[in-house]
Amino acid sequence: MNLETHSQLANFIWSICNLLRGPYKRNEYRKVILPLTVLRRFDCLLAPTKERVLKEHAQIKAKPESVVRSLLEKITGRQFYNLSKLDLPKLLDDPNQLAPNLNSYINGFSKNVREIMERFSFDQQIARMAEKNLLYEVIKAFARIDLSLERVDSMQMGYVFEELIRIGAEQSNEEAGEHFTPREVIKLMVNLLLSPEKDLGRSHVVKTIYDPACGTGGMLSVSENYILALNKQAKPLLFGQDWNDEAWAVCKSDMLIKGEDADNIRLGDTFTSDGFDRDAQGRKITFDYMLANPPFGVEWKQQARYLQQEHETLGYEGRFGAGLPRINDGSLLFLQHMLSKMRAPHDGGSRIAIVFNGSPLFTGDAGSGESNIRQWIIENDWLEAVVALPDQLFYNTGIFTYIWVLTNRKEPERKGKVQLIDARQFYVKMRKSLGNKRNKIGDADEGEPDQIGDVTHVFGNFQDGETRTLAINGGEKTLVVGKIFDNADFGFHKITVERPLRLNFQASAERIARLENETAFRNLADSKKKNEAMRLREIEAGQQRQEEIRAMLRAFAQAHGETVYKDRKQFLLDLREIDRKWGVRLSAAELKAVLSALGERDETAEICRDKHGNPEPDPELRDTENVPLKESIEEYFKREVLPHVPDAWIDEAKTKVGYEIPLNRHFYRYEPPRPLEEIEADIKTLEGEILALLKEVTA
Repeated sequence: MNLETHSQLANFIWSICNLLRGPYKRNEYRKVILPLTVLRRFDCLLAPTKERVLKEHAQIKAKPESVVRSLLEKITGRQFYNLSKLDLPKLLDDPNQLAPNLNSYINGFSKNVREIMERFSFDQQIARMAEKNLLYEVIKAFARIDLSLERVDSMQMGYVFEELIRIGAEQSNEEAGEHFTPREVIKLMVNLLLSPEKDLGRSHVVKTIYDPACGTGGMLSVSENYILALNKQAKPLLFGQDWNDEAWAVCKSDMLIKGEDADNIRLGDTFTSDGFDRDAQGRKITFDYMLANPPFGVEWKQQARYLQQEHETLGYEGRFGAGLPRINDGSLLFLQHMLSKMRAPHDGGSRIAIVFNGSPLFTGDAGSGESNIRQWIIENDWLEAVVALPDQLFYNTGIFTYIWVLTNRKEPERKGKVQLIDARQFYVKMRKSLGNKRNKIGDADEGEPDQIGDVTHVFGNFQDGETRTLAINGGEKTLVVGKIFDNADFGFHKITVERPLRLNFQASAERIARLENETAFRNLADSKKKNEAMRLREIEAGQQRQEEIRAMLRAFAQAHGETVYKDRKQFLLDLREIDRKWGVRLSAAELKAVLSALGERDETAEICRDKHGNPEPDPELRDTENVPLKESIEEYFKREVLPHVPDAWIDEAKTKVGYEIPLNRHFYRYEPPRPLEEIEADIKTLEGEILALLKEVTA
C-alpha cells in the first residue's frame, strides 16, 4: 500500500466502513472506525518494544502501579503500554475466540487507554460485530494497515485521525453540532487569535492553549498546527475538557496518537467540576490562549444550584462574579469561565476566541445578568472584536453566528475600542449540503477564494469604514465590512419616564358594582382557617363588613351620585364625611379597593398627589428610554421626551446602566423598494402566465 497523503490514508481507513453496511447506519460507522484506528496505531507503535515490556513486567509486577507505569513507559517511549501477548494480527489466528480475545487484548493496555475504550463503549461494538459476523473481516482489514512510526510519523497520523473525525462528524451531521465545529470556522478563529502575536517565532517558545468545551479537539489541533507552521521549534501545550464521553475519548486518543500529554484532556462538566482550577501547589491555573464553541442555547438548570452558590459566595473571586445569564442559555457562563483563566497582563496576558449565536450580543435588559456580564467585559476593556459570520455554516443549525475576540493586553491603538466586522457575505456555496451546512468560508488551502485570509486582514487593518466589493444576488456591491467604536458606544442609561396619575371619581351604580371585582373587597368574605366553625364565623363577619361598605357607598351616592370629582383630594374629603357618619372607618386596603372601583383615568382631571404634595406616577403611562452613555440624560430628556409629554419626569432611583452590541443595526443597509412600474410589470407578466395555464387546463 503506497498512499501519498494523509487524506488518502484516511479515506482508505474509512472505506472499511463498506464492511459495516447493513447492520450499521452511516452515522454509526465512527463508533467502530475511530477506536479501531486508535488500537491499530497503538498496536504498531508498541510492536518494537512488546517483548521487552512483557519481560520487564514479569520482573516488576509486584511493585506499586505508579512504579510499574513509569518503568514500562520508559521502555515504550510512550504514555501507554500493553501487557497482552496478543496484537491485532495474532487475534486472527483464533477466529472462534476473536471477541473475547479482543476484549482481553484491550484490557492489557495501560489504564489511560482502557479508559478511552470504555468511553467509546467499544465492548458493545465488539459484541455487535461478532453477532453480525462482521468482526473477523473488520479486524483483518485493520491488521493489514501499516501505521508504524516509520510509515506514518506523529504529525501525519494526527492529520489522518483528524480527517477521520471530520468525516465521521459529517456523516452524523444530525448530531455533529454537539461536538464538531466546521474546520474553516476554527481556522478563522485561530487566525484572529494568533495573527497579532509577535513572539510565536521565538526559538522554543512554549504556549498553553485551552478549550473548556473541547469536543473532539479540533480547535486545539488547528491552533497547534498554526503555531508549528510558523515555528517548528515551538512547543504548544494543549488542554481541554468535555463531558461527552465519546468526544472526550476521541480527543484524548488524538492527543496520545500525536504524542501530546493526554492527561491534559479532562472528562467532566466544566461548570461544576473544573478540571483546571488549581495546580499541585494550589496556584490558579491560567492559559496563554483559549478557544471554544460552546453549545448554543443550552440551559444550565442542572448546574444552577452549584453556580448560584459560587456566584453568591465567591463573587469576583470565583468565575461568575459579574452575573448569571438566564437559565435557558449558558453561553456567557463559558466566556466568564475562560476570562477567569486569563494570565495577568504583567505575566503576558491572554487571548480568547469564542463562537456564539446572536443571543449574547443583546439578550437581557439593563440590570439583567447578560447585560451586567457585557458591562463587566467592556468596561474592563477586554472585548477586542466581534465578527459576524454567514448563516448555514454549522451542521445542526442554519442561524447566524459570531466570533468574539477578547484579550487583557490590547495593543495601544485598540485600547478603549471595539472592532465590529461584518463577514456575513464572506462565503462560498457548498456543492453538497451537510445537514444545515450549505455555506463555507473560502479557504485558499482548498483552492477557494481566500476569505479566511481576507477577514483576518480586515481584523488586522483595524480601520473604521473599511470596505470590500462582494458578490451579492448575482451582482457586485461595495459594502462597509469593518467599523471601530469606543467602548462607551455600547452602553446606555435605561431611564424610567413617569407621568402623573389623573383620575376622576363618581359614585354611580355602575362604578359601585365594580367593587365586587376588587380582590381586597372579595377577600373580606374569605377565610383560611382550618377549623370549620371558625372559618364560617370569619366568612359571616366578612360578608357583614361588605354589606356595611355597600350601604355606606349607597348613602354617598344619594348625596353625591351626580357629581364627577376631578380632584381626588376633594373626593376623599366628601367620602370621609360619609364614612365617619356611618361609622364604617374604611381600612387602607378597603379604601384602595373603593378608589380603584370608583375611579377612572381622565386627562382633564387634577394630578393625584401623595401626602408630601408630590405627583403620583401612573403605572399605565410609565415608559422607558435608553440614553447613550455618551449623552447627557437631562439634554436627551428635554429633547426627546418633554416636547411630547410636558408633565413627565424621570424616576432617578430606577435608572440602570445596560450594555448591548447591536452589530446588525450598525451594519444595516437601506435597500430602496423597486419602482412601482417594475412591480406592476411583474404582476402583469404573472397574470398572463396564469391565464395561459388556465387555458391549457380548460382546453
